Amino acid sequence: MQNAQNTFYITLRNRLAALNPNRTIYLRGVTRPGILVESNELVVAQPPSDVFVLRWIGLHNDPYLSEVLLQMECEIGYMTEGTTANLGMDRGAMLTEMDAELIALVQPNTAQKMNYAPSTAVPMETRIFWTEPTFRPVKIERDRLLRTATVSVFSYEEPGEQ
Repeated sequence: MQNAQNTFYITLRNRLAALNPNRTIYLRGVTRPGILVESNELVVAQPPSDVFVLRWIGLHNDPYLSEVLLQMECEIGYMTEGTTANLGMDRGAMLTEMDAELIALVQPNTAQKMNYAPSTAVPMETRIFWTEPTFRPVKIERDRLLRTATVSVFSYEEPGEQ
């Protein structure tokens, strides 16, 4: 399960770096692509703006299959205040830009599953795959527009995986 989650995150992170190298976050002294996994970071009162935040919210498996196929629900949240230069009045356009980026990031909807525990990533025997995102309505919190999308990520458990 952890290998699939890491693969999904790193796949999206690398795609974001190629798609929009300007979408970054400065975190713990390092500038990196603007996507993070909530459970891997320090707890903050309010998530950062203009960044995709992945949250693993569910896990299912079908006990009737001959192999263990996990279905993991990933919630991808993002928000924007717009740009300072436009006094935030472009926040709708900025949210639309992030919607389009997310749609692009999840295509194609498959990746080679990797084990990132060793110092050099090791390809595994199977691939992970995922659904198209399901977008929830926009929420408004003070000067921020927020959106959440949900993606189901599927992965076969391989021998020795935990």
